[in-house]
Amino acid sequence: MAPAKAFDFTGEVAIVTGAGSRMAGEIGNGRATAILLARQGAKVALLDYNVEWASETKRMIDEEGGISEVVQVDVTDEESCKRAVAQTVELFGTVHILVNIVGVGGAMGDATKLDMAAWDRDFRINVTSMVLMCRHVIPIFRKNGRGSIVNMSSVSGLLGGNPSLLYPTSKGAIIQMTRAMAAQHGKENIRVNCVCPGMVFTPMVRGRGLTDEMRKSRVGQNLMGKEGTGWDVGYAILFLSSKEAKWITGLIMPVDAGTTAGKADRPALKEDVLAEKNTGVRNSKL
Repeated sequence: MAPAKAFDFTGEVAIVTGAGSRMAGEIGNGRATAILLARQGAKVALLDYNVEWASETKRMIDEEGGISEVVQVDVTDEESCKRAVAQTVELFGTVHILVNIVGVGGAMGDATKLDMAAWDRDFRINVTSMVLMCRHVIPIFRKNGRGSIVNMSSVSGLLGGNPSLLYPTSKGAIIQMTRAMAAQHGKENIRVNCVCPGMVFTPMVRGRGLTDEMRKSRVGQNLMGKEGTGWDVGYAILFLSSKEAKWITGLIMPVDAGTTAGKADRPALKEDVLAEKNTGVRNSKL
């Protein structure tokens, strides 16, 4: 008997929130994830508030012969989430995979400066939205006797040093929420995992005016000296969603070229060589 094909998603139905992307043809995390799932045989519900963005993702999937449908949703509104899940079931019969990707950079500032109305709004986008989607997908998973949820956090949820209070706090909340959900639903054969991307170059990041010099600086912060893309994040999500990962739950997976593992062993800069020569101590900037 021939072994089963690896990473075969034939017969699987996936929901991907934030499945659009800000620029036509460009690849964000949600778009990459949706395309990869469809490429491996899954039927994918492309959830996004912006139908035009999600429709571009569908066009790219159609070009490869995949199956997907656009479903408009406001993930901060429970009734909208409920309708989107029901529409997915109406389209494809059931749901086996939920990928929660929607998120924003959100309000800037420390506790003394940030706008509290913006804090409430952005925390609802980043964290509460995932709870609402899970709330209406998990009952379907229970009927199927299995299910996979992948939540998107960030390395900012693992590390300090962010000028924003909202972003790392909300991303850290997603990590702990993932662990709590994994514990609550493990006996139901519902797996809950989390990916924490590093500073990948996506259309959302590009739209913030990132210069070439800023990109070089970002790359220098990881161990591999390479810039990541939405595809790198998408492949991690694909694995965690797969049957091959059936014994993995509660995992917090950095996808960051080693940013969270430690400092890069980079060649010394000219000023560092001079400092070492004069004092015998390597410049603390490294």
